[in-house]
Amino acid sequence: MTPLLEVSHVCYSYHTLSGETLALSDLTFSVDEGEFLVIVGPSGCGKSTLLSLISGLIPAEEGTIRLGRAPLGGHRANIGYMLQKDHLFEWRTVYRNVLLGLEIQKKETPENLTHVEQLLHDYGLTAFKGARPSELSGGMRQRAALIRTLALNPDLLLLDEPFSALDYQTRLNVCDDVYSIIKKEKKTAILVTHDLSEAISMADRVLILSRRPAQICRILQIHFADPGLTPMQRRQAPEFKDYFNNIWKELNEHGQ
Repeated sequence: MTPLLEVSHVCYSYHTLSGETLALSDLTFSVDEGEFLVIVGPSGCGKSTLLSLISGLIPAEEGTIRLGRAPLGGHRANIGYMLQKDHLFEWRTVYRNVLLGLEIQKKETPENLTHVEQLLHDYGLTAFKGARPSELSGGMRQRAALIRTLALNPDLLLLDEPFSALDYQTRLNVCDDVYSIIKKEKKTAILVTHDLSEAISMADRVLILSRRPAQICRILQIHFADPGLTPMQRRQAPEFKDYFNNIWKELNEHGQ
């Protein structure tokens, strides 16, 4: 199988008036189509910077990033980016919020509008199309933000700690929601999180970064005997503890 995303020998440094700090060092990995990759690592190691490189927001100083065998530059429109905050605009209805990307890119075609209507229906937001974001729960806001991202039908979906602003109970529920949506839509996704339980509960593979300058310590394949488990159910599975201990050990050895 040809990978959808290929990151090869990528390096990046932070530049300030006081000098240069190497943030990411010689990162090489790939992501297959339909795969859910989760990236974990010590705080400040450059996880979000890596997503910015993959999205094309900043260029790599060394190495290459290819999407569908082509250099990243011509494919930025095919990458969806979901940030830590939902960034829904209060002066727009839920419906107008989820159409924002299509509106900006002038892609409000009948086909795309029908797709949005279907997403709203499938994920329980049709009744709230005319509501304002402040009228939604935290979980519903995140679903709306995800639908806004999916409306552009991205080839690759990047998620930068999208649950971090939610309370714990809501976070668990939204984690299940987002996972089921991504799998149902058959999207390829990369999630950055500092929550090891969240990583194991959602990932097909977990990529573990070292402290800065970040290097790849290990890429761990996640496999549960029952492939149909939800993230919440994975947390209760017997395999969960071993995966948690393995990742914790790697971080303690390379992340301190």
